[in-house]
Amino acid sequence: MSTRVLGLVRASHPEPAAAVTVVATLLAAGVGHSAAGVAAVALTVLASQLAVGWSNDLIDADRDAAVGRTDKPVTTGEVARPALARATAVAAVAVPVLALAGGPAAAACATLGLVSALLYNRPLKSTPVSVLPYAVSFGALPAFVVLALPGSPTPPAWLVAAAALLGAGAHFANVLPDLADDARTGVRGLPHRLGPVGSRLAAAGLLLAATVALVLGPPGPPSWTGLSAVAAAVAVPAVGWYAGRATAGRSATAFRAVLVVALIDVVLLVTSGRVV
Repeated sequence: MSTRVLGLVRASHPEPAAAVTVVATLLAAGVGHSAAGVAAVALTVLASQLAVGWSNDLIDADRDAAVGRTDKPVTTGEVARPALARATAVAAVAVPVLALAGGPAAAACATLGLVSALLYNRPLKSTPVSVLPYAVSFGALPAFVVLALPGSPTPPAWLVAAAALLGAGAHFANVLPDLADDARTGVRGLPHRLGPVGSRLAAAGLLLAATVALVLGPPGPPSWTGLSAVAAAVAVPAVGWYAGRATAGRSATAFRAVLVVALIDVVLLVTSGRVV
């Protein structure tokens, strides 16, 4: 039992799942949710992340086995495919149920983000529009958090746009370590068509655009904190990708750089006090 639980945790893509959940939780606290509201947001986003991570490993099980991925629990036998399928279904059903605590509009937005991410796993991952689900799902995240507030206020367009840009950048960074394995198994999403250099440039540009949107979107002049965040959005990916080149084998440093920029951006939002 303990091996299966550990396998399920590993199959959930725990690092990005935890990071996205923390970002959503911080944002919920920053926009004025009560303690119960923050908890509802955190549980909804966590359930969504679990469903997406588990379905990804389930769908890619044959591909991962073909390229010898020993870091995938479903290919090493730690988790059986039926167990992973059941866990995916439970987590997916939990998302709209938990999101209903914030009202029907919030639940619809959370469900949209989940469905979009699941559509990336199949069939959009291998298409030229593979970036679209990332943009939609990330854009839906702050919209859900804001809509879950009492009265369901309208999410600011600049906030949704910034999150969508961040998500698009995350897509290009996330795929970088898998380009070679993906090519062997026939995956041809947009990053694969652009290649490593094009994907790095796209990720860097999108992350910078996301941070600029967060700095310039709210009313009033940008703060020094915001300008510092823009500088960080330039420096952090560059350092991350340089470190990745110095690391032998599969490296997630590029995607970790995205997570760092995302955390910087949400801290900027929370401290600015100008979200809604």
